[in-house]
Amino acid sequence: MSVALVTGARGFAGAWLARALLERGDEVVSLDRGRPERPRSTLSLLGVESEVADVVGDLRDGELLRLILREHRVTDVYHLAAEAIVGTVRRSPVRAFETNVRGTWTLLDACLAERVERVVVASSDKAYGAQTTVPYREDFALAATAPYEASKAAADVIARSYWPSYGLPVAVTRFANIYGGGDLNFSRLVPEAICAALDGRAPVLRSDGSPERDFLYVTDAADAYITIAAGLDRDELRGEAFNAGGGRPHRVGEVVATIARLAGTGVAPDVRGDGNPEGEIDRQFVDPTKLREACGWSPSVELDDGLARAIEWYRAHPEARPPVG
Repeated sequence: MSVALVTGARGFAGAWLARALLERGDEVVSLDRGRPERPRSTLSLLGVESEVADVVGDLRDGELLRLILREHRVTDVYHLAAEAIVGTVRRSPVRAFETNVRGTWTLLDACLAERVERVVVASSDKAYGAQTTVPYREDFALAATAPYEASKAAADVIARSYWPSYGLPVAVTRFANIYGGGDLNFSRLVPEAICAALDGRAPVLRSDGSPERDFLYVTDAADAYITIAAGLDRDELRGEAFNAGGGRPHRVGEVVATIARLAGTGVAPDVRGDGNPEGEIDRQFVDPTKLREACGWSPSVELDDGLARAIEWYRAHPEARPPVG
């Protein structure tokens, strides 16, 4: 049995990953810097909060990280905690650099000191920046220009250096936009559009609907994290980056229209943008071939099915939706 530390486990993707790890029999330790402002976390909404050893702490506290790893005898680390909202990072880049970059190297140093067996660091497809060729492949140079992209690209490069330099079994993930039930950040497209449709209000589009994005259902993302961690028992996968996504882009306007259709409402979006929002990439999707060929992973949930599942989740959890009015 493995003991997994999941940083950011009270958040959206981290909570689903924690649940997947628990379901396969692992022990899970959660590390977050504090309780969320909302009264319930995704970990709580998924019904597994009581099964997780919950630790509050700062990623930049190396001594605390070493103590957690040692006391819980952690074998696997999944580093998902980050400042992840592009607009917020643009307004306050220093905080993001402290968390996303310094926090990552501090955790990696602790993992090295405590001889952690497997480390998976969540980078992002945003680390590629705006490329002229799509889909993005792992051998593309990282061309970040915006602060969020730069923070993820820096953490990505630092993490991968720990295998050839120090022998730490580590890999980084560059996943597409993860979506599904339990995402409580309503500045994101999918949860905002779903809750708007269910509440009978117009979903807000910060663009004109034309930007294209790749989407990855949250249970597929959790499976990809675990698959990559298992692959770290093989030397040839250590120090590598892996994409995961649906393999093709979707116009965000079409995604919102699909949500309205699946939710049984014809609510039109509130279009507040002209083209792509400042600081974001217009067309972006990743090639997941490397992960499929190396580990046999492929997504199992198509976008329409995933959106339908997410709609039903929010319908069943009205307490998770933002207040109306």
